[in-house]
Amino acid sequence: MTDISTPVTAAERRAALSAEIQAATGIDEPMIERLVRAFYARVQKDALIGPIFAARITDWEPHLARMCAFWSSVALMTGRYHGQPMRMHLPLPIGAQHFDRWLELFEATAKEICPPKAAEHFVALSRRIGESLELGIAGANGVILGKGERYRPQ
Repeated sequence: MTDISTPVTAAERRAALSAEIQAATGIDEPMIERLVRAFYARVQKDALIGPIFAARITDWEPHLARMCAFWSSVALMTGRYHGQPMRMHLPLPIGAQHFDRWLELFEATAKEICPPKAAEHFVALSRRIGESLELGIAGANGVILGKGERYRPQ
């Protein structure tokens, strides 16, 4: 006999996991949108990473919508995002200093916009994402990073 409260399908399991994360962190879709919009407002004004975005994004609304879907998928496991972040970042002229600045801005924004549990969740995820992207970009450029090493393009 099956317990009807136990999720059976992948969609039900995803919804249950998302609800569990929401309950533990307080994160919801409106919070994600506030975070994404506030963060990218800072990015656009930033002297180091702003020009990298400005050279590639002319219409910010589609990008913001994609980033809301991305963070919904990452933070709440909703499955809303269906892109390829690594592929999108590989051609960018970025290295350790850019990832550090991105994280600095993101962490400050998360701590301002979100309650502590939510900010902690977002910050932990952002650090893993940044590390993964930096390793991938380094590898695509023929640089194998050892533990603790950073990618500094020539």
